Amino acid sequence: MNLTHQAVRLLRVLLVLLFVAAVVGQTLSWPGQFAHMASEEPALAALRWPLTAVAVLVLLAVEVVIVATWKLLTMVEADRIFSRDAFAWVDAIVWAVTGAWVLLLGACVALVATIYVTPELRDPGVPILLAGLVLVGGVVVLLMVVMRALLRQAASLRTDMDAVI
Repeated sequence: MNLTHQAVRLLRVLLVLLFVAAVVGQTLSWPGQFAHMASEEPALAALRWPLTAVAVLVLLAVEVVIVATWKLLTMVEADRIFSRDAFAWVDAIVWAVTGAWVLLLGACVALVATIYVTPELRDPGVPILLAGLVLVGGVVVLLMVVMRALLRQAASLRTDMDAVI
């Protein structure tokens, strides 16, 4: 068994663990955390459902990325990664990451607006964290767009090479 197959197996194990963690976070952890926040801080109770919705949707995007990555790993094992079929899964990753980034950007803007309207929320830690996540998310979105372009070039080269051989 070569190194690629070992890496794919290990990555699949980690993807399963990440998927389970995302489902737990989506169904138990974040909704419970925001319910607790609303009960402890009545001034923040209005944020419970919007924050829950954003957390659930961002974790849904993570789950889409995990499934698409799993499908791409299957294509790597079958040596079909440079085919046109891979573009659907890469596009799913790009759209999921873009959707999560837009949600995080919206949450960051809404939270910053809330901080300036609500005097109880003057701690800058959460907005700074969200701004950092928005920056990282933007980098990931653009990186995925570049990786998609590289896949397109590699698939084109592979098609050309297959035609020559």
